[in-house]
Amino acid sequence: MLRKIIIILIATITLGIAGYFAIMYYATFSEGFRSGELIKISKKGMIFKTWEGELSQGIAGAQIFKFSIMDSEEKVIQQMKDLQGEYVKVTYIERYKTFAWWGDTKYFVSEVVKEDSPFKVK
Repeated sequence: MLRKIIIILIATITLGIAGYFAIMYYATFSEGFRSGELIKISKKGMIFKTWEGELSQGIAGAQIFKFSIMDSEEKVIQQMKDLQGEYVKVTYIERYKTFAWWGDTKYFVSEVVKEDSPFKVK
């Protein structure tokens, strides 16, 4: 009887942990777009090197949108490097939480497109 209870307890804990990580991996909190000047793109970290970036969404950097990029998004990383300092629109997903090997933020960019700045004098 005690052995059966221990097996059920271990199975429940294992399924709970697996369920938690499955939700953190697959579930997204929101999806959306942000536009701004791409002011930073860098690979940083001591143990886990992750790609991080920042968009300035206001005058003189008053509002900064910080985001991460998954290592598997090689095309997006290269586009970000090429568009440094340009006005861009990014497509992102927001996750409930992140893992250390994914990035510093809950926002993950999956696409970047160059746009015309609304601050340009015509």
